[in-house]
Order: sequence, then structure tokens, then C-alpha cells
Amino acid sequence: MQAFTLPDFYLTYPARINPHVERSREHSAAWARRMGMLDAPKPGGGVVWDDEALADMDYALMCAYTHPDCDGPTLDLITDWYVWVFFFDDHFLEQFKYSRDLPGAKAYLDRLKLFMTLEGEMPPEPANPAEAGLKDLWERTVPAMSGEWRRRFITSTNNLMVESMWELDNIDRGRVANPIEYVQMRRRVGGAPWSANLVEYAVHAEIPGAIAATRPMQVLCDTFSDAVHLRNDLFSYEREVRQEGENSNAVLVFERFFGCSTQEAAELVNDLLTSRLQQFENTALTEVPALLAEQAVPPHEQVAVAAYVKGLQDWQSGGHEWHARSSRYMNDGAVSEPAGTSLPGPTGLGTSAAGLALSPERLGLHRRVRQHSYVPFRPVGHLPPPELYMPFPFRTSPHLDAARHRAAGWAREMGMFDSVPGVELGGVWDERRFAGLDLAHCAAMVHADADLEQLHLSTDWLAWGTYGDDYFPVVFGATRDLAGAKLCNDRLRAFMPLDAGATPEPANPLERGLADLWRRTAGPMEVPARRRFRKAVEDMTSSWLWELVNQAQNRIPDPVDYVEMRRKTFGSDLTMSLARLAHADVVPPGIHQTRVMRELDTAAQDYATFTNDLFSYQKEIEFAGEVHNLVLVIEHFLDVDRWKARDIVADLMAARMRQFEHILANDLPALFEDFALDEAARQALTRHADDLKDWMAGILEWHRKCVRYTDAELRRLRAAAAPTDFSFPVTGLGTSAARITAPADGRQAS
Repeated sequence: MQAFTLPDFYLTYPARINPHVERSREHSAAWARRMGMLDAPKPGGGVVWDDEALADMDYALMCAYTHPDCDGPTLDLITDWYVWVFFFDDHFLEQFKYSRDLPGAKAYLDRLKLFMTLEGEMPPEPANPAEAGLKDLWERTVPAMSGEWRRRFITSTNNLMVESMWELDNIDRGRVANPIEYVQMRRRVGGAPWSANLVEYAVHAEIPGAIAATRPMQVLCDTFSDAVHLRNDLFSYEREVRQEGENSNAVLVFERFFGCSTQEAAELVNDLLTSRLQQFENTALTEVPALLAEQAVPPHEQVAVAAYVKGLQDWQSGGHEWHARSSRYMNDGAVSEPAGTSLPGPTGLGTSAAGLALSPERLGLHRRVRQHSYVPFRPVGHLPPPELYMPFPFRTSPHLDAARHRAAGWAREMGMFDSVPGVELGGVWDERRFAGLDLAHCAAMVHADADLEQLHLSTDWLAWGTYGDDYFPVVFGATRDLAGAKLCNDRLRAFMPLDAGATPEPANPLERGLADLWRRTAGPMEVPARRRFRKAVEDMTSSWLWELVNQAQNRIPDPVDYVEMRRKTFGSDLTMSLARLAHADVVPPGIHQTRVMRELDTAAQDYATFTNDLFSYQKEIEFAGEVHNLVLVIEHFLDVDRWKARDIVADLMAARMRQFEHILANDLPALFEDFALDEAARQALTRHADDLKDWMAGILEWHRKCVRYTDAELRRLRAAAAPTDFSFPVTGLGTSAARITAPADGRQAS
């Protein structure tokens, strides 16, 4: 009996099959035999695969479905890659996951990396079928692709191999990841970004280098990857969790986190799968065309991008069809349709998706309608936060009083209390509102060890970021002036010159404040540090445009996209960077990009951003008409009330904090040993972790003490904003522009 009934999947593209499938079946079986994969021994006896097992799994059929338009030789090579990656997964399982041999697993993975050579390098002699297969495939693939593609493919291949250690460690500890950690890590260990790279090879069209790192292209890859992995987790739950004892499966993760049945968890996973696919479509249809126009991408490269997008869509449909048929997975009933759900049409192999148009679930109609039918400015009242897990005490700088005394003077000098175009009858802020923000108090806690000048700088950055986050919705949001917002954001780059040279004449308080802060902050930095810091600022300011676009579409964000973009709208990288400005960079290159440091940072960022969403719920939903709040996102995604959504947010905060503690206790010491870091580097990373403790504890305490989110302050500002010839406050859809004397704040807390 299956562990659960497979849900109705969102299927809008019919699966098609490559006519060269039989050729690739024969080729891949012969290739696997030649590489030694069909007689590789298990530690306890028997072999990992034999001819019958390989034939039953039928990876040639999978590749024929996922790459329906490529020629025969290309399909052969793509199929060989998938035979290799699945063999690697099963071989690694047999060799190390059952035995929990972590040192042996690390040595195995370290050797595999040697077979992905750069120009002029020579690989060692293969010692097992996984090494032999990778060496052969590398030599057959990389000559046809650019150096940039090769670097991206090395990264994704390395990730799917190395991050297997994360899975192995969790199995060894009996630890199940939290949902946010799981989605992030599954991308790296699951291999779908690697599959996206192979789509470029299969369609003979690389992503143009100039746009490869942009948000739209990254979101296409991430949503593709998440959908592939979530679908695989639904089909593979029986084998992975019940038979093999693995705990890296989204259904299990949701079971544990939500405390629900396996069937309910499977439905939730499928809901997230649908949401990620619809995010893919929204990005492909709205953000990608705008990107191509903005970057003036030439026609032949636009065609390449279109081929890549179509290749990813083909993969989703074909991957589902293969999962529904492969002996590797739990799929009883997956290829049969209930009577009466489809119109007469084509039948036979590869046509199962052709008759699904009448199923609302498979069209994702309910989720799409819910996402776009939000009515803003609902009177929700105060939402008191629940008890929050915070194991670290906050500390306060002894220079707080001095920072408070100076803060308003800097904001006044930058013009933050003056009228600006679009807010002519007042300012985005006034001095009373600024005093209520008490950003010096926030800075004094998140950077408790800063000297006086550093604390002034931190306070001013917090003031500038919060002002900008308020400025964009007030000046551009009410009128849906997306073009004006983009021009404003584009100009900000000119005030952050990498050579610390001259800047244009500032035209508004946002530009004036940034010019001053950049001079004071970036001047002492080396150029690489300036570049990293400028990116942190740009990530934050560009995320304000993302918010405006969602507002214009009246679209509640997809949960995963929201969490990842929330780190940017909050300015997490910027404010966390400020705590490190006084410390020398003694950490070797690449350490901050490891799983341990990345997960440490994002766990802290999520705790802080979710804190803001809990405290700001009434302000954003009732007074600002916002769609960017995690409580609201969960309300609509899970179809629960705000109280239940509030508690789920608190549970996510606790889960991220416990992950943070787990990394400090286990992963960080292991990182020190794995990379043989010297004492100076260890102290710097330990200090970074301590700074994150201060950062999270300080942000929570600031929210508890700040008047910005209190019911009384919100109603005072509404009353002050009402036109004098009205006897009642103005609220409701389309009225935000009426509050121009004291417009509603934006969302950013720090």
C-alpha cells in the first residue's frame, strides 16, 4: 500500500517524447556497462545496479521526455549524464549512507571533484565507476560549451556531490531540516540546477553571460529546481523514507514541522510545487521580457533565452511523465485518469497531459485566484506577537545617548523632513515620526561594540534604508509609477563609485544621504570590499522595485520567493555588514560561501525579518494596504486565519533559531577543522556569529520598544494625514495618495 494517495499535480504543458529514445536506451546501457556501473559491488554483497535494474529505471525514457527536441547524439550524452548522476546517488548511498562513514564519504567526494578539470589540468586515473563516468562525460561535454557555462556547471555538479554530506550528517544525527533550510539545501544537493545547465546543452543555447546572474534568470532556475525536487519528493517518499531511512524529503519535513498526517503533508508539498511553477510562469512572462528590453539583448540571444525557458518547461512535463512510469518510484495510478475528467483526444505513450484541461487543480486555478484576489486595507486590528524563542540577551552600546542626540540632525541635513516631488504638502517623514523610530537605539543594540563614530554611521545607514523603503511606496507606489521608480533606483548607483571618486549633484534626500554615507563608509575600504558592500546596497534598493511590481499586479508573493526577497527588502546584508566594518578580513576566500556560513547568515536574517513581519502586521495590512508580510503570505497560502498564520511564523522563527544554534554547536567547529583555519580566522568567524546574536536580539528588542507599530501611533498618523475638509480618516483601496502631509510608512524595520 502506498504511503499516501498522490495529489492532483499542476500540469499545463503536455509531455512529448523524443523519437531517438530506443537509440539512447541501447547506448546508455552499453555505456553504463563499459564504465563498470552494472557490476559495482555493494559493501554487504551484491551489486548496486544490474542490467535489469537499469532497464527498469529507464533513464533514456526520462531524457526522451525531458528533452523531446534534441538530436540523437545529444540525447545519448544527456542520458549518460543522468545515468551517471543516479548511479552516483545510489553508489554513495550504498557505500556511505548506510554505514554512516563520514570520513570515507568526504574522501570519495574530494576525489570526484578532480575529474572536473579546467583548461590545462589533467584528471587522475579513475578508481571506481563514478569517477570513470565523470571523466568520460566531462571530456565529451565541455568542448562544446563556453568557459562561463563550464564554471557554472562545475559549481552545480560540485554542489550536488558535496552537499550529500549535509544529508549524511542529518541521517547520522536523526535530524530533520526545517522547511526553509530544506528548500535551500535541496537545490544544492538535489541536482536540478545541474539539470538546468544541461538544458542549455540540449537546446544548443546558452544563457547570455550579461544576464546570467540577474534576478529573473536566477528565479527561473530556482523555481525550476524547486518544482523538480518537490515532485520527486512526492514520488520517492516510499523508497527514500520508508525503505532507505532517509530524512531529506519535503513530505517528511512538512509532516514534522506542521505535525500533520502524511497525506496532509503531501498535499501541502503539492501546493508549494504549484506555487513555484506559477512563480516560474510569472517570471518568464513579466520579468524576463523586461530584462531583455532593459539590457538591449540582441535578437539571437533573445532566441536563446526563449529556447532555454521552453527547455525548462519541457523538463517539468517530461519529468512528471517519467516519474509516473518509472519502477524507481511510488506511482500507482499516476498515469490513469478518472473517468470524465478529459475530453476525447490523443492517447498512448506521452499523451497523458493532453486531456487535463478540465481539472481546476491541474490548472492551478484556486491558487492563482487566491493569489490575485486580495483586497487591501482590511481593518484587522492589533495582532499581538506570541511568545518568541530568543536564547540570546540583547546588549546596548554606551554611546546610545550621543547617537540619539545627533541622529535627527543628520536626517534634517539630508532633507528627510522636507517636501519632495510627489509629496509636496509635507515630507515622507517629520521630526516627531523620526524620533519615534529611535533608530539610534536599534543601531546601539545590533552593533553594541561599535565606537561612537561607527555607531553614528550605523544609525545613519538605518535611517537612510528606512527612509528609502518609505520613500518608494509613497512617491511611486500610489501612482504605480514603475518607470519613475526604476529611474530613481538606477541613479543611486552613481552615488556609490567603486573608485570612491566624484558623484553627481544629489536631486533628493535619498541621493544626498547615500552620497554622504558612501563617502564615509567606502572610503577606507579596499576595492573588493567596496564592490561587495555596494552589492548589498543594490540588492536592497532593487528589492523595493520588486515590491512595487507585486503591488501593481495585486499579487501576494509565492512563499519561497517572499522569504528570499524579504532578506533583501529588509536590508539584511547591508545591516549585517555594518557590524563587520571594524574587523580585518582574515578569513580565506570562499569560506563565507560555504553551506555552514550561508545557512548561519540566512537563519539569522530570517529570524529578524519574520520579527518585523509579526510586529508590523497591522501597520502593513490595515494602514498601508501591503501584500508583503509573511503572516499574510501564510494566511493565503495555507488558507488559515491570521492567528494561525502568526503562530506558524513564530514556529518558523524558532526553527531557524534552533538551526542557528545547531550550526554554532556542530557545523562551525567542523568547518574550522575541515578547512584547517588558523586562530585568527577562527576568531573572526566566532566574532561574526556573536555579532549575529547581537543583531537578532537587538532587532527583537527594538521592535518591542519602538512606537512605529503600535495601534496608537498608527491612528495618530492616520488622523494627522486626513485632509482638513474630511471629518473621518480616509482609508481603502486607492486612497494612499490622499495622505500626502504625513504618508504611511513603508515596511522596513531597520
